[in-house]
Amino acid sequence: MIYIGEYNKLTVDRELDFGFYLTDGDGNDILLPKAVIGDRVINVEDEVEIFVYKDSKDRPIATLNRPLISVGELAYLAVVGVNSFGAFANMGLDRDIFIPIKEQKFSLIVGKKYLFYAYLDKTDRIAATTFVDTHIEIGGDYEMEEEVEVITYGKGGEKTIRVAIDGKYRGIVLGNEHFRDIYPGDKFMATVNKIYEDGVIGLTTRKKRLDEREIVRDQIINYLNEHEGTMPFNDKTSPDLIKETFHTSKNYFKMTLGGLMKEGIIEQNAEGTKLTEVEQSKLTE
Repeated sequence: MIYIGEYNKLTVDRELDFGFYLTDGDGNDILLPKAVIGDRVINVEDEVEIFVYKDSKDRPIATLNRPLISVGELAYLAVVGVNSFGAFANMGLDRDIFIPIKEQKFSLIVGKKYLFYAYLDKTDRIAATTFVDTHIEIGGDYEMEEEVEVITYGKGGEKTIRVAIDGKYRGIVLGNEHFRDIYPGDKFMATVNKIYEDGVIGLTTRKKRLDEREIVRDQIINYLNEHEGTMPFNDKTSPDLIKETFHTSKNYFKMTLGGLMKEGIIEQNAEGTKLTEVEQSKLTE
């Protein structure tokens, strides 16, 4: 049996001018074109590992090239085209992988990467889907406070983000654990902050308390320096506006403002916040 969309170990049966025919020993054979062999030396009766897919004429074809994804696997692939029937992603071969409209949980953007799962459609062509949740493993050997790389693949509620840790294991980032807008396909670093009973990994993009306050402090000072020492934000500003501008919670924002006031760097009024006269003078020096 020769499996489309997978790696097969086959035996070279015969050589022709344009390629080699490989056999599984049970009467099934497939062409390996010489154009994809390169400098590799292949002889009749050699056993070779090849990948099988369908070419532009819908014929099964073998290649020695290794694709970025095979059937039954997950991979982070770049979208290279979109039309009314679906989208196409680069799978590392001379033919792109097709993502039907019905297999798109969200709109795909050309040039952006997303997490896909590959399968064979009804015509035995390799296709992909963004509905990857059931194909992501639960578990993984992760520890509390470990920093990991994640890929967003969907939402678990209004603000909860579903992610694949290392592109493989299931994780979630609750709404109060991230302050930036996160979209499907986004890849970023996060920290393990909870391991649920079912094995799902809880994550946060927030820094440790002291670290985050230092980041917010720098953001506030930079904002003031870039806007002539004033800003229309104070400890009465809405949490949503603070999150949108400084990517932090109102609680951290208020604590940071309080610390800057104690240092004599800023003062607040009904209109917002401004640098103190001493700090203002430094801007003109």
